[in-house]
Amino acid sequence: MRLEDKVAIITGASGGIGATTAKRFLEEGAKAMLVGRSKEKLEQTRDTLAAGSSVAIHVAEAGDEAANEAAVEATLDQFGGVDIMVANAGTEGVVRPLETQSMADFEAVLRTNVLGVWLSMKLCVEPMKRRGGGSIIALSSIAGVIGSPGLLPYIASKHAVLGMVRTAAIELGEFGIRVNAIGPGPIQNRMIDSIIDQAAPDDPAAMAAGVRDAIPLKRFGNNEEVANLALFLASDESSYCSGGIHMIDGGYTAA
Repeated sequence: MRLEDKVAIITGASGGIGATTAKRFLEEGAKAMLVGRSKEKLEQTRDTLAAGSSVAIHVAEAGDEAANEAAVEATLDQFGGVDIMVANAGTEGVVRPLETQSMADFEAVLRTNVLGVWLSMKLCVEPMKRRGGGSIIALSSIAGVIGSPGLLPYIASKHAVLGMVRTAAIELGEFGIRVNAIGPGPIQNRMIDSIIDQAAPDDPAAMAAGVRDAIPLKRFGNNEEVANLALFLASDESSYCSGGIHMIDGGYTAA
């Protein structure tokens, strides 16, 4: 029970990585507030988890400050505190050349992937201080350390996450609050399917095969592997880890 008596908030909780992370946290003794923009999907996720009073849901768009503040308050009311924040909500946006990206396209990605992460960090600081510390985990990506054609808003947003994580780790270390980023590579879920389908609509299978060939481990990762890394960073096993990006990409960025 590596998270016994810990309280976690997970944003983007009805998606593949979010729901799987919630499952792992609950298995290890945590209580979890699942936050997302669709009440129906959150309810389905909660029912699938079948964790009774250890799990609750709250509807909030990632970039909506008032709604996210209400989610934190609901967590405090129901579970008494916050120990772990997993800022997982994210969007890949539209895949197209930079000169054809619209202002609305760019702003939508930044609102979710940058403002959403910042709000998650900001709103859990005081509750974590009252608990004597905590762990903030932000989902970045291999896109936080490389470039990729057609994905300029997404690339920019994930680079921004790393800057926020490093700065927050310095600011919050004295309060016992650790801040880390996870950098997934291609993970077999909705997002990678969307990126590949948009980038190569005529032959997505060929593009997927090309991406796999570029990964030293020659396969995509899965949601469970990302959730296991999040569990490590949430637990006391990572007590001296802060300010880092923890890659989980099959060696993609090493090649």
